[in-house]
Amino acid sequence: MAKLAVRSANRERSTRSKSSRRFQDVLVMAEREGLLRGGRTQVVRGRMPEALVSQAKKRTGLKSDTDLIELALANIAVGDEYAEWLLAQGSIDPEVDLEF
Repeated sequence: MAKLAVRSANRERSTRSKSSRRFQDVLVMAEREGLLRGGRTQVVRGRMPEALVSQAKKRTGLKSDTDLIELALANIAVGDEYAEWLLAQGSIDPEVDLEF
């Protein structure tokens, strides 16, 4: 659990957009499901349009390509469960941007 706290703190500092709460929550969900455990041994490569990567980094507040890919994969892996998970947390902060 200490790793999760450190990871969460690091990611929280690296995100700054209104959507960052949602992105942080997706990473917490992925961590809870064990999807972020283990060594980083899988290499994922691909050439992307610069504008796409730039906009994704701007929207998420992430600077690292690796963190951006991890967030994108976590979002795909647990994204369908996000609304249900968020409602189960109790209340929704009025500042959270629910638009996609």
